[in-house]
Amino acid sequence: MFSSLSGRFLVLTILFVMLAEVLIFVPSIARFRLDYLTERMERAQIASLALLGTGGMVDPELEHELLQNAGVLNVVLRRDELRQLVLSSEMPAAVSRTVDLRDVSTLSLMGEALARFVDPGPDVIRVIGEPALGGGLQIEIALDTRPLHRAMLDYGLNILVLSAAISAITAAFLFLAVRSLMVLPIKRLVAQMNRYAAAPEDARRMIEPTSRIRELHEAETSLRDLEQQLSQSLRQKERLAQLGAAVAKIAHDLRNILTTATLLGDRLERVEDPTVKRVAPKLVASLARAASLTEGTLAFGRAEEASPRLEPVPALPFLREVCEAEALAVREGQGIRIEAEAPPQLTVRADREQLYRVVGNLVRNARQAMQAAGRGGTIRAVAAETPRAWVIEVRDDGPGLPPKARENLFEAFRGGVRKGGTGLGLPIAAELVRGHGGTLELARTGPEGTVFRVTLPRGETALGV
Repeated sequence: MFSSLSGRFLVLTILFVMLAEVLIFVPSIARFRLDYLTERMERAQIASLALLGTGGMVDPELEHELLQNAGVLNVVLRRDELRQLVLSSEMPAAVSRTVDLRDVSTLSLMGEALARFVDPGPDVIRVIGEPALGGGLQIEIALDTRPLHRAMLDYGLNILVLSAAISAITAAFLFLAVRSLMVLPIKRLVAQMNRYAAAPEDARRMIEPTSRIRELHEAETSLRDLEQQLSQSLRQKERLAQLGAAVAKIAHDLRNILTTATLLGDRLERVEDPTVKRVAPKLVASLARAASLTEGTLAFGRAEEASPRLEPVPALPFLREVCEAEALAVREGQGIRIEAEAPPQLTVRADREQLYRVVGNLVRNARQAMQAAGRGGTIRAVAAETPRAWVIEVRDDGPGLPPKARENLFEAFRGGVRKGGTGLGLPIAAELVRGHGGTLELARTGPEGTVFRVTLPRGETALGV
């Protein structure tokens, strides 16, 4: 029971109610003691006035009866300047202390009441007060504290029983209220989550917010949004799995076709034509990369990329190779220039083939965006270094990325900008850069152009070497 939310709330409710009753008990017992002493003084005053009305001549038995009815041992009344012992009896003990009720603070009353409550006596105390209804200047009584202590114990027991009853009833109502308003809705929410988890692809199992409690309604709404996103992600992963299976089936045949094309490319290198001699090496290199990419198709289908094999890569020749390969796709008259910039001695440590795929993809995206917009300009692949990293930026004068594309830029199938594109280029590039311990980010974009930044850490630990 105590491990449940409702059980713990029940215990806390009882504890807090009892604490409140304790805070009420102290001033209550102080008030009870004050009323008890005041009542004894009023009775003693009435008895003394009755005695004075007879001229002071009264039978000792009647005097004893008056004192018993007043609950005091003696009465001293001051009507003028003189103090007069009006009623008296044998004192069981000497007076231990004096209580003056004429000018006493609340804290003093509570402190004295608690002290008397825990101390059974027996004691004889003297109580001083003002007579009621102007019956003199001052009245003093002496009384035994044992009846007062018994009366205070009875009063405290009544408060304890009442407190227990109030606590039980309050806790029961709060328990039922919390159970119906909070615990049961939470249990229903958990049951719905388990029901959805059993078959997340079934859209009928998604929760529909029905709670009228604002916080629970917000929780149900958030859960519904989460379930929708999860279902979409699962469907997308299923399509990716199907795509991976389909690509795996064609990988073998595609590799054979590329092998044949590579052999033909090797023969082209023997042709003496200058244009062929200039283009043939790039063609052979492109076919080799395509064959290497085909070999890694199965690994990509398993959402895995081979670990980067780090080696020194001269930045300027590397960027020139990428830019020259992409420049072949620029038609004459389009006014698009692709340039490479880097310090002559700059060398980065990276997997050459994976880095080629990353930078080539960024340059290709920039070229296609400028061609689609029908505008000329310059694409620059720029390399630099800092004390902690190598930085490669691809800058273009293109039209910039639309806002919708920026939201899901690095998500597969969702970040595509070009019509007919798959939206896989940037997610793959980002994954390859993460394999190097680096980052790929959109530095800026707008009507003046776009800049993508690749950051590769220089530390050997970050590079995984």
